[in-house]
Amino acid sequence: MTGIVYKSTGSHYWVKSQEGNFVECRIKGKFRIKGIKSTNPIAVGDVVDYDLDTTTDEVIGQIHHIHERKNYIVRKSVNLSKQLHIIASNIDVVFLLVTVSNPPTTTSFIDRFLVTAEAYGIEAVLVFNKIDALDEAQLDEQLYLQHIYSEIGYQCLRVSALQAKGIEALKELMKGKVCMFSGHSGVGKSTLVNAVEPGFNLKTTQVSEQSGQGQHTTTFAEMFDVSFGAQIIDTPGIKGFGIVDMLPSEVSGYFPEFFKRQSACKFNNCLHKEEPHCAIKKALDNDEIAWSRYRSYIQILEGEDEHYRTDIYNDDRLASDQTRQS
Repeated sequence: MTGIVYKSTGSHYWVKSQEGNFVECRIKGKFRIKGIKSTNPIAVGDVVDYDLDTTTDEVIGQIHHIHERKNYIVRKSVNLSKQLHIIASNIDVVFLLVTVSNPPTTTSFIDRFLVTAEAYGIEAVLVFNKIDALDEAQLDEQLYLQHIYSEIGYQCLRVSALQAKGIEALKELMKGKVCMFSGHSGVGKSTLVNAVEPGFNLKTTQVSEQSGQGQHTTTFAEMFDVSFGAQIIDTPGIKGFGIVDMLPSEVSGYFPEFFKRQSACKFNNCLHKEEPHCAIKKALDNDEIAWSRYRSYIQILEGEDEHYRTDIYNDDRLASDQTRQS
């Protein structure tokens, strides 16, 4: 029998059969480690083959095969940095939720996520949430960030999950697609899912007043069918996003604004650091490329880990203020 994994807890999987029924499944111990280096060999979105275990009174399935994935989103495992964690697979579009404050989403995090989506061929849309809570300075910052990414070519939406602003535009982009919602804890993923499909009533919570960071309400990735013909994959909040399996020579190819200019560099193997006659550095000096994007590129190139740091965000805010004043 064949079905799609709708929920994974790491040891138990809920698979939707071709008939529309849900079956709780497990995998064999050997299958768990066979040729798979990730912490979770099976992810939400996977198409799997399974058999029903007839030796027990319970209806339990046993997964024995994963179909080839068309794509997936992967990052470094939090506790095991040398291993990978597959967030979800077989995605049509990923919506990255971004908040300017409460909690702030750093440009470093945004860029690492977008680079990974580019590398695995997944369309990415930036969703600026909580626009109803922005003061004048925060609104200015949000519009500046939207300008940066819109100029690159990324589609951007402005929404308020609490006030249902921008929800219809979001639903139009979702129709007929498998959609993943991702972002830091506290950016409003579950609240936005509830706004898109009120009947879900997913658990939500407030951002911690002490830390200014979100608290995890979604423990495991889970996929839902929505009434207007789409699927939503709601994911746990991500604190940091480690880039994996990417050579230094490949990184610039996943920055669209770098990729379209790098053929004009003097050297074919230009890494856009200290090399002479570099088209990327020239565009940077001419304010055609955002400094925050270039900084993210250098951090990825040099293997620096991305952390949930407000100092990076504040640096970006200062740089944007200086740009607008000049």
